[in-house]
Amino acid sequence: MDVDTRLLRYFAAVAEEGSLTRAAERLFVSQPALTKQIKQLETQLGVPLFTRSRAGMALTEPGQALVARVPALLADWDRALRETKSTAGRAARVLRVGFVASAANETTQQIIAMFARRRPGWRVDMRQAAWSNPTAGLADGDVDAALLRLPFPGQDTLRVEVLFTEPRWVALPTGHPLAMRDQIPFRDLWEEPFVAAPPETGRWREYWLATDEREGHPVRIGAVTDQPDDWLSAIANGYGIALTPESSARFYARPGITYRPVSGVSASQVGIAWGPADDTNPIVQDFVRCCLDSEPPRPGGAVA
Repeated sequence: MDVDTRLLRYFAAVAEEGSLTRAAERLFVSQPALTKQIKQLETQLGVPLFTRSRAGMALTEPGQALVARVPALLADWDRALRETKSTAGRAARVLRVGFVASAANETTQQIIAMFARRRPGWRVDMRQAAWSNPTAGLADGDVDAALLRLPFPGQDTLRVEVLFTEPRWVALPTGHPLAMRDQIPFRDLWEEPFVAAPPETGRWREYWLATDEREGHPVRIGAVTDQPDDWLSAIANGYGIALTPESSARFYARPGITYRPVSGVSASQVGIAWGPADDTNPIVQDFVRCCLDSEPPRPGGAVA
């Protein structure tokens, strides 16, 4: 019998969390989709793996037997997969770097140029990910490193170095009454509908809604989007507003949208992330060094 490793990952997450809701948030999937996958695994194995109750998900005896084996099995598979992809990249002299939205802003080109000088003959393959994948493929082994907005789900399991910090602004429809202000207190935005990332992104979504900085005030969701173009359209069409890095005013300028500074909300950080297994990978570490040696952008877009 062949079992999809994805089903085993879902099973392990539910077993560790003891809750479908928490496991779904951790896996960036919806709860109904996760429930369906667990039932599929139980059907394939022909045994119940959990008993379900209001208190959560408890492992059955067959579930306990399986959960004891799964971590080592998945770790071996992940190691084999990473080594296979990494070997292919080394053979082609390609470093795969994931990113979300604008990556490291204007410094991205500077970093790539520095890496080219450090590693002649090597090429950096930049791979953009949707917001539903806040690690830009790093957690799945699809990339060797990633330029990411902090914080992101799973950050504690990876190596992360902060590159620079920039303020969070707000993107509003140009006709919005607040768009005429030079600066907007975050408190004045609490009653506004927000354009949000998908619920399964968990911590990522909560950060860009600034849920921890609302003094308990509930968030109104006007639209949910997963791509920059859809995000921009939702704002321009008046479905909501959104917190965003200050650099979005340069990277995502378009008619119908106005960007304004926001006071009373914390700044955003950009970091370089990689897996612990690549601590001794000289190619990845050279790229990390180029990131750390790069000059952070000045406010307004110029590189220092």
